[in-house]
Amino acid sequence: MDHITFLVAVVIVTALAFDFTNGFHDTANAMATSIATGALRPRTAVLISGVLNIGGAFLSTEVARTISGGIVDDTLVTPGMIFAGLVGAILWNLTTWLLGLPSSSSHALFGGLIGAVWVGAGAHGVHFDKVAEKVLIPAVASPLVAGVAALIATYLAYRITAGAREKSVTKGFRLGQIASASLVSLAHGTNDAQKTMGVITLTLISAGALGHDAGPPLWVIASAGLAIGLGTYLGGWRIIRTMGKGLTDIRSPQGFAAEASSTAVILTSAHLGFALSTTQVCSGGILGAGLGRRLAEVRWGTAGRMALAWLVTLPAAALVGGLSASVVTHGGNLGIAVIALVALAVAAFIVLVSRRDPVHASNVNETHEVGLRGPSPAGASA
Repeated sequence: MDHITFLVAVVIVTALAFDFTNGFHDTANAMATSIATGALRPRTAVLISGVLNIGGAFLSTEVARTISGGIVDDTLVTPGMIFAGLVGAILWNLTTWLLGLPSSSSHALFGGLIGAVWVGAGAHGVHFDKVAEKVLIPAVASPLVAGVAALIATYLAYRITAGAREKSVTKGFRLGQIASASLVSLAHGTNDAQKTMGVITLTLISAGALGHDAGPPLWVIASAGLAIGLGTYLGGWRIIRTMGKGLTDIRSPQGFAAEASSTAVILTSAHLGFALSTTQVCSGGILGAGLGRRLAEVRWGTAGRMALAWLVTLPAAALVGGLSASVVTHGGNLGIAVIALVALAVAAFIVLVSRRDPVHASNVNETHEVGLRGPSPAGASA
């Protein structure tokens, strides 16, 4: 424990804070469609999702190893750089949560780390080939694969049940959604909790507490799982509303198809060590399910704004991470204190603004149009 300095402890706490925001930012990935179709009550849904996120954290560590020893050179990284990168990721998560935009927490984390290491250690500190292989290519391919799979599954679901009573079909698929949404939550914990494990492991390696290429210790796995589980239970209702009601009119067969397709993509990628965005996968699945039902409405304006947010997430978080790393590098402990205070002030401001137009379990299923300009005066929450 001699290697756990005050700075390292601060970085670990900040990483767990990011994990917490990752949880409430991404609750919608697993539960938005089940809440929208009435398969699960909102509070029950987030409780189930939170518990299964914790369980999923213990299933694999391949993604964690990608973070800790893949996209950046762990021999050049310092705890201060990691702290700066986490600040960029947290602020982007909070901003997009306020707007109700299902952006990628994963890409926010990668962007923050890449920007911070680039500024702090130089371009050679970033393994751009690994970034392309493990992050960028999956970012393009995974939502397309999930979308096509969900489209086909939705089409088949309606063809197979064409002669059945609608009430019976709805009831059956709602029961199926409970299982499929639970699997998405388990898969989310397997994929996303590992990213924080990787960051903490990278911090411990950089501080000399762990050897090069070491995997996450058990206490890191447990704390990361608990943090993302608690964040998931908090709800993230703004983004649940966008994904459940903002993209398309979801019915039970579509919800089941979207969730099952997303689970398959996420678990496969986690096994291969691809640190993909579960948000993009699940959004792709929902869009595919919307296209798979005849006469279903797909709100392409909302989808386009989401895609724009996906494009700017990594560079925006990288910019904040890089600026923070510059202050930390030149200011030492004083620089870290300044960045921490600024980040806390911005986070507090975002939370205060969100209270002007609250979204919670009782109004989460109200239809709305998501935008990039924040909550509208009329009270239709983003």
